[in-house]
Amino acid sequence: MDKNRWPPRSPDLNPCDFYLWGYLKSKVFNPLPNSLDELKINIRREIEKITKDDLKRVFLNFEKRVVLVIESKGGHIEE
Repeated sequence: MDKNRWPPRSPDLNPCDFYLWGYLKSKVFNPLPNSLDELKINIRREIEKITKDDLKRVFLNFEKRVVLVIESKGGHIEE
């Protein structure tokens, strides 16, 4: 896809963008890892803690975001 045709203020519809990366960033540095291996351990630990209920809420939020984007005809949405 031509990146010049991509909307400049595209909403974060991808669950990894609006949930996973922020969630992991807030968790994996506690305790602060001293090595790359410790960071990997922390990431795995926190991913394993994500429950089915957490994922259900994320995807319900995803559906809500998609509806808002459709209603705004692809325009900016407030959440």
